[in-house]
Amino acid sequence: MASGGEHHEEEEDYYGDAATIGALRRLYAGYPWVDVASLGPESSGRACACAAQAVRSVGRRVAFLVMRQDGATVQCVDAGGGAGGDGGMARFAAGLSRESVVDVAGAVSLPREPVRGTTQQAVEIRVEKLHCVSRAVPALPIGVDDAARSEEDVARAKAVSSCRRAGGQVVHVGHDKRLDYRVIDLRTAANQAIFRVQCEVENIFRQMLLSEGFVGIHTPKLIGGSSEGAAAVFRLDYNGQPSCLAQSPQLHKQMVLCDGFGRVFEVGPVFRAEHSNTHRHLCEFVGLDVEMALRDHYIEVCHVVDRLFVAMFDHLNDKCGKELEAIRRQYPFQPLKKPGYTWTPWADLNTEAEKKLGDLVRDRYGTEFYMLCRYPSAVRPFYTMPCPEDPRYSCSFDVFVRAEEIISGAQRVHVPELLASIATYVNAFRYGAPPHGGFGVGLERVVMLFCGLGNIRKTSLFPRVPRRLAP
Repeated sequence: MASGGEHHEEEEDYYGDAATIGALRRLYAGYPWVDVASLGPESSGRACACAAQAVRSVGRRVAFLVMRQDGATVQCVDAGGGAGGDGGMARFAAGLSRESVVDVAGAVSLPREPVRGTTQQAVEIRVEKLHCVSRAVPALPIGVDDAARSEEDVARAKAVSSCRRAGGQVVHVGHDKRLDYRVIDLRTAANQAIFRVQCEVENIFRQMLLSEGFVGIHTPKLIGGSSEGAAAVFRLDYNGQPSCLAQSPQLHKQMVLCDGFGRVFEVGPVFRAEHSNTHRHLCEFVGLDVEMALRDHYIEVCHVVDRLFVAMFDHLNDKCGKELEAIRRQYPFQPLKKPGYTWTPWADLNTEAEKKLGDLVRDRYGTEFYMLCRYPSAVRPFYTMPCPEDPRYSCSFDVFVRAEEIISGAQRVHVPELLASIATYVNAFRYGAPPHGGFGVGLERVVMLFCGLGNIRKTSLFPRVPRRLAP
């Protein structure tokens, strides 16, 4: 068994509560840092800031702990460690409440058989030192194991007596309770994976656009009028002036196009005063927005969308297999079918029509990613360019994934005489403006639809919906 530094015989050197970094630095002097995710047969050292996910004692001298660090888990075994080998450390370990934060040091060993229920199944830690940094309350409002159950797990557990809790009832954590105690819910393997996938989506969005000559910008979120002329805005007082939170960066990113930035994008917060509790709307979300000067036709924007999302989906499938599998274990979903076709709608589509069209496209063309172009002008925002051959229709498009709208885009009106809106917005086009178009998409919606999660609240760290402002 590996050891480090000079060992003293006082029990507190081996186990106990250590509330300061200074105390931990002394206690673990000589032990190299190790990460749970990178443990191998030759590893030894100190794993820091782990959560005690599960604790089990066997008699008075042996304790098993499952420790979690950044989503990776490993089994730790204490078999009579501590000063004098009297089993004191095992008793200390058995008294730890779940989710307490601990530091542990020891050597990695090979278990007799693979460890079930941990990400590290081929190795375990033989504990030499164990100190509690922060004790969780003994009775948590929800359990991480309970929050990690899939619907299939719940149904299966109801029929297995060993999975039953007091009173014979399986604990199933409802959606509202998850959000009430989101700080615990986010510790599940699926949630850890969801937000790592979300980070990858944002990174690919940036990298792909930068590689095509786009410039990242940041537009104001406090504005003097509604972003798109609609009423669904959060209004507030700005030093005595009426103002609101921006519904979209739309108008300002168009103004930037007039300044000689030929291609721009933004990743930033968007605020919508939504009054409906739907599965795909949030009052605050992260917008991924693009605007670009056009050379010949607004279809150029569609080509950017196609390249961007094919690259994004390919990257997630190729590089995020571990994360996608963790999500799939709790929220089963089928891989997204390849990108496909473009059609012209004759009217705006409601949710039911979107679903029916999605089923038809999937069955006939084998794709769940497609575009609709040339929406009627009457159903698009005022700044959308009419089709030159027929002004009843617009130079616009929507993109759909799994039969749900994910992107809305269009060529914008750049002729001031055709606009009637905010004065500063109209004036920008009087000083010279190129033909341009763009699109916007919500980061949370991309992840929700790619992973087939069914509810956008699952892809927002701390969702803001009409009746929720905390945590």
